[in-house]
Amino acid sequence: MYVPTSPYLLALENRIRIDSLPFSDRGSRLLLFQERRQPDTLYLKLAERLTALTPGLSTYRSRPPFIPTLRLVDGEGRPVPFAATTYPHAIVFQTPLGEFRCVYQDESTLSIGLPPHVPSGISFSVIPDLARPDAHGGEFKTVRNCAYTTNGELVLNRVAQRSGGYDVTLTAHGDSDGDTAITLHIQAGLGLNRRVTPFRAALAAAEDRWHRWFAAAPVVDTAYQRQYYYAWWVLGNNILSPYGFLHRESVAPSKAHYVGSWQWDNYFHALALCYTEPHLASDQIQFMLDHQMPDGMIPDAVYDEGAITQLEVPVAAAVTKPPIIAWAAMHVYDQTGDIAMLRDIYDPLVRWNSWWFGLNDDDADGIVSYAHPFSSGLDDSPLWDFGMPVEAVDLNTYLCVQMEALAKMAGLIGRPRDAAMWQTRSTAMSRRMIEHFYDPAAGLFWSQHRHQPIRVLTPFSLYPLWTGQMPPQIRERLLAHLRDPRSFWGTHPLPTVAYSDPTYDPQQMWRGPVWININYIFIEALQRIDQPALAGELAERTLRLVMGQGDIYEYYHPITGEPPPKAAPMFAWSAACFIDLAIRMSRGELR
Repeated sequence: MYVPTSPYLLALENRIRIDSLPFSDRGSRLLLFQERRQPDTLYLKLAERLTALTPGLSTYRSRPPFIPTLRLVDGEGRPVPFAATTYPHAIVFQTPLGEFRCVYQDESTLSIGLPPHVPSGISFSVIPDLARPDAHGGEFKTVRNCAYTTNGELVLNRVAQRSGGYDVTLTAHGDSDGDTAITLHIQAGLGLNRRVTPFRAALAAAEDRWHRWFAAAPVVDTAYQRQYYYAWWVLGNNILSPYGFLHRESVAPSKAHYVGSWQWDNYFHALALCYTEPHLASDQIQFMLDHQMPDGMIPDAVYDEGAITQLEVPVAAAVTKPPIIAWAAMHVYDQTGDIAMLRDIYDPLVRWNSWWFGLNDDDADGIVSYAHPFSSGLDDSPLWDFGMPVEAVDLNTYLCVQMEALAKMAGLIGRPRDAAMWQTRSTAMSRRMIEHFYDPAAGLFWSQHRHQPIRVLTPFSLYPLWTGQMPPQIRERLLAHLRDPRSFWGTHPLPTVAYSDPTYDPQQMWRGPVWININYIFIEALQRIDQPALAGELAERTLRLVMGQGDIYEYYHPITGEPPPKAAPMFAWSAACFIDLAIRMSRGELR
């Protein structure tokens, strides 16, 4: 049986459960799964929205697979059973005929290596507009174009038309060197690539590619390593290559569930990528600025065929994401020293900041509002149950932190007057938040709808801690709430709605579950206000929460630590925050 030589790949043997997680590769939009109810059947989905074909921003989630059945077969085309062993770079299928192997020859091409000495191959179904078999395989033209080819001695090339599609069987005689392969090449363009790399070379290239990805990561303490390298796989597997509206490589939140790139997700992804690929980290920062609107707004999300800048539900309004890009960029700069990135993004970020204050402060009181709940990133939070717009504590905290980051950025790129101005504005913003939001009786900050407090207890009522600019008496009141086990400091802190609040629902996205990025922000906030022990405890408990599951999820139940039913798997910003916390804990920066 094939066994990789890389210790990183060996350590991740069978961590990728292809009955629920896709076998993919850096840049690829091909997602290979195993059918749960028919374990000898595979299927192939596309990480593409294809809104021109099926309008609607979420219809891709219910779109049938591009190849609904893919089977390993003998020389006569009869399916053979298999037992799959997964690695980041390859799947090994043990069958009665011998060992099939599968790798990505490139981001658009799956290569399936055939067992030596026997005829074998694949069968698959597809629903094309045009079928064209030939002497070495064939091609299909449809919403995406597909070519299938072998470099081996052809045994069977059969295409059977059926109602609504075609069934294909392609078999070849496996050579003694293990180089015979069948490739499935799928892409949008008509110039299909029929080249077949000898399988041993494709396998070696895949192993080397993924080995180098893991080997570049900083070493962490042994206790974190098992989930740490899996987290790096999550990031690498979620990378999308440039295509269409994607002008750079970008990390999707979860290729199987969130197709495209979301603004604040990208910024959190950069926190990990800056340790290994500074250029890729910079691209996550600059990616959304490629699509900045003329008025300064940055889109909510970007996918191959477009950008999301306006939504009609639950209200009709422009939609974006919280302004944390300057904060994230400074984290990347602190790790990489990439001053050119800061120079590139500074002026666009000034325009971005002006959009918030210029177009989202209807009453001109210096406090900024969300017009759409999704612009908060906290899509279904009970903070929006009373209607929009909302003058939100979290938003104005983000702006305070962003202007402080802009002050640092301006100083580094030689704009001292700008730096002084941004610091003054950040300080003024922190004072204005106290005057506008702070409730001395409760010791909390309340967001407001129509200037009436929204008395829903969430950790965002404590967010101004992050500014580092709260007076001691306010800071202590907020810390008391944070440490209260009846509110937030329970089994797995921090729930996104307090345990004691009537709207608390630990199964529903932003109504109770723990989100790793929010914990990450509070860890930084606690460091800033000279609470290193509490910051270290929250970091360690957050790491343990993520390590408690086989996969890495979008959010977690605050009592059981398990993923609620709708939590997306292989979630990239949870992985990125875990990576950064594991590195910093291992270096003693959070202990």
